[in-house]
Amino acid sequence: MKLQKATLFGLYSVLELTRDPSRQLSATDIAERYGISANHLAKVLRDLGRAGLVEAARGASGGYRFVGNARRITLLDVVRVFEDFGDDVAAREPGADTDIGGALDLVLSEIDDIARATLGSVTLSTLLKTMQWRDERSQRLKAKETA
Repeated sequence: MKLQKATLFGLYSVLELTRDPSRQLSATDIAERYGISANHLAKVLRDLGRAGLVEAARGASGGYRFVGNARRITLLDVVRVFEDFGDDVAAREPGADTDIGGALDLVLSEIDDIARATLGSVTLSTLLKTMQWRDERSQRLKAKETA
């Protein structure tokens, strides 16, 4: 699955801010961590703000912070801020009215349904817990190898 850059940047930002909802980070802080354009990220953060996922604070100590519910917001909720994810009936492609085109359309629709279901079943909290578990596991393995 290929997501637009804005969608990936939005996921990076929301997940980074969700790690510690009391913390504020600037667009530059997040952009530097992920090696992306701060200007592009600022636009993404504005969109996330309009969606009610982040809140901006102005001033010298300003930045963005996560304001949603990490246990309820899914990856699909964030993806939908930036793209139509198989929700609309797409324009018919050339060849779609043929038997092969129809069969291919069924397969591609099923892939969209599976991706939508998967992204809709993973909350921000769940993904962060999975990351933490993998980090702890990796550290235990490294400690075992050096012992």
